Amino acid sequence: MSVRPGRRTTVGRLRTAIGALVVALTAGAAVALPAAEAEAAGALGGKVVYLTFDDGPSPAYTPKVLATLAQYGVRATFFEIGQNVAARPALTAQVAKQGHSVQNHSWSHPDLRKLSAAALNAQVADTDRVIRAQTGRTPSCLRPPYGAVNGTVRSKAAALGKQVVLWSVDPADWSRPGTAAIRSRVLNNVRPGSVILLHDGGGDRSQTVAALPGIISTLKARGYGFATLCG
Repeated sequence: MSVRPGRRTTVGRLRTAIGALVVALTAGAAVALPAAEAEAAGALGGKVVYLTFDDGPSPAYTPKVLATLAQYGVRATFFEIGQNVAARPALTAQVAKQGHSVQNHSWSHPDLRKLSAAALNAQVADTDRVIRAQTGRTPSCLRPPYGAVNGTVRSKAAALGKQVVLWSVDPADWSRPGTAAIRSRVLNNVRPGSVILLHDGGGDRSQTVAALPGIISTLKARGYGFATLCG
């Protein structure tokens, strides 16, 4: 995306703001950018979306997702499972090295609403530890598994210094509805500011991998840019 020289300061603010962006949604809700982010995004035409990938890293699919993102020059946000990071630490390091955001998706994918405070703390802290070991950064955001969140989970997350991030576009790629269905569900529902939920782990993600080039190329053709969440 080309930017006129006079807008470089604004672009810099956008990139900085995106790194600190908080998206606290319920599934299916529209994404509301804070005023500063919205103003900065407007300087670039306002057409920014956020690709996110859950449940990795996966030795079978994460490298393929990374290759596609690199091919199109796109950065994304990966919400990773701590036990998968521990099993495949080099993959998490690769995700971060390629400029993507690596965030917390719990240690073992439980429903956080059903955990004690101590168990929830361990799910988050243990995942932070293994991600930090590979990226040098502590995740600032938490995506609760299943999008299962309530006031208690939000307050406990806040006490741990985490912002809760869900999504606004869900093609249900985890159910393997077919490559064409994943692609069309994203493209038919995306709007400026959309947080798109996809998966690079947790099962057979070959359909997601196959759908990704069409999603990215079509969104680019529509004038969309891509950014990461949570810094």
